[in-house]
Amino acid sequence: MTVLSCSGLRRRFGDVLAVDDVSFTIGEGETYGLLGPNGAGKTTTISMITGVLERDAGEVVVAGVPMSTRTVAAKRLVGYVPQELALYPDLTGRENLRFFASLHGAARSRVEHVLGVVGLADRADDLAREYSGGMKRRLNVAIGLLHEPKLLVLDEPTAGVDPQSRNQIIENVRTLAAGGMAVLYTTHYMEEAERLCDRVGVIDSGRLVAEGTRRELVERLGERDRISLQLEGDLARAAAVAGAVPSVHGVSAHGHGLELVVDDAREALPAVLSAISTGGAVVRAAEFDEPNLETVFLHLTGKALRE
Repeated sequence: MTVLSCSGLRRRFGDVLAVDDVSFTIGEGETYGLLGPNGAGKTTTISMITGVLERDAGEVVVAGVPMSTRTVAAKRLVGYVPQELALYPDLTGRENLRFFASLHGAARSRVEHVLGVVGLADRADDLAREYSGGMKRRLNVAIGLLHEPKLLVLDEPTAGVDPQSRNQIIENVRTLAAGGMAVLYTTHYMEEAERLCDRVGVIDSGRLVAEGTRRELVERLGERDRISLQLEGDLARAAAVAGAVPSVHGVSAHGHGLELVVDDAREALPAVLSAISTGGAVVRAAEFDEPNLETVFLHLTGKALRE
């Protein structure tokens, strides 16, 4: 089921076309990463999706309900966790959640539930100003979950947090997606996108320049995985039998080993090892390298993610 559908989003600020014809969808239980360098149009896109900013053109539909800056029904289906912290430092964690629950019309029982989800139940009665930066971020996520949204929008939720809190937030997102929630996730940490996102969209200069799974994006660039093997035995024979495996596109010998270019290293490796063993050689070590999203991103934008 499609939870978020964006089509033809466009927004201009004076002479600057900040978002130009951006379209994508997010399904139930899917985590979609929106990646782009600073100034690419991510925040403007998110602001239109959440109904904070009026669109010049295009359409946003959340769980079948059209979104606009004036509608309440669609906004109730979205949990928005912004880059900037949105909480009251002189209230406790629990008091913050109770306040925001009253604004959303959420049941008080949801307060205790989301405290458990983000791992703050044992600090719920401490003032928010006494929280670490990571704990404040987790409280921000809890606020976004109070009204049980269909779509959770997380705009750089781990920026500047400690490793423990970052891992907690990532695990929270995984659990929420596994429970069926659709998640739109932006980050400046490429490894987070690698770990979390089922699909990613790369936005640059206001346009969505590529979209797909990591595998799809890598294949679009013509990149392939590599397997490195250390062997004992007849190297030439091993190269010949390994090269005959259907998913192997190239084999080169180096010292006491082979390097193979393959479509999918994880799928190809068992067949390669079996073929080499049948050929009489012994594999002493095996490593594989998969082109990552950083490679794709640099190729598409010519910039690092943080630029």
